[in-house]
Formats: sequence, C-alpha cells, structure tokens
Amino acid sequence: MKKNKWIFILIILIVVGVLGYNYIYKSHRDISSEEASYSIKVATLAQDFKADENAANTKYLDKTIDVNGKVTSYDATANLLVVDEVLSATLLEKPNQPIEKDQEITIKGRFIGYDELLEEFKMDQVSVIK
Repeated sequence: MKKNKWIFILIILIVVGVLGYNYIYKSHRDISSEEASYSIKVATLAQDFKADENAANTKYLDKTIDVNGKVTSYDATANLLVVDEVLSATLLEKPNQPIEKDQEITIKGRFIGYDELLEEFKMDQVSVIK
C-alpha cells in the first residue's frame, strides 16, 4: 500500500514537471507567418482609439494586423519605420526594397499598443508587405 502511494506521487511529479517545462519553454510566435486579424489604414486605427480606447485595445492589442499608410520616416540603422506620423513600427529585418519618404506602404506586425504620452501607435516584429 505504501509503495503504491509513492509511485502515485512520483507519477504526479513527473506530469507536473513535464507540463511546467512545456509551459516555460514554449515556442515564440512567428508573426510573419500568421494571418492578419485585421487589415486597416492608420487613420482607421486612430479613429477607433479616439472613439473608444478600451474597445480598440481589446480589438487590436497583441494581434497581428496589416496596416496601410504613407511613410513619414525610416531609420535603417535602428530598423524603425514611422507611418502617417503616428505609427512607430520596429522592423524584423531590413526590407528587400528601398523605403522612400511619402511612399504608400503596407506592413504586417504585432500591435503592441498606444502611447498616450507620445500620441503614437506601436508595432513590433513588422515586415513590409508592399
């Protein structure tokens, strides 16, 4: 009877250990291969946040989205792209095509939030679609 109790405890510990290991070391999201939840313009994003910030956060936060707008600036050394003066996007890697100011661009990445202090939207893990 006592032996069965120790075997049961050992099995429980092994199961908890395996589940804990898988939880801690799970693979990261690959945003570039995910399908976008939304495909919008920067102006639409701004309107949604102006209308109801909490609802917009629920809708877009930590989701993969496609965003279309005009390039305001591009810093190749920092891999930082600003679209329509209000969207700051950190690129995953250097784009294949050159990026010019005032060029229409579509990017895909993870929406990480709205910075009220700087009044800008932020995205990371961004790749240029066109």
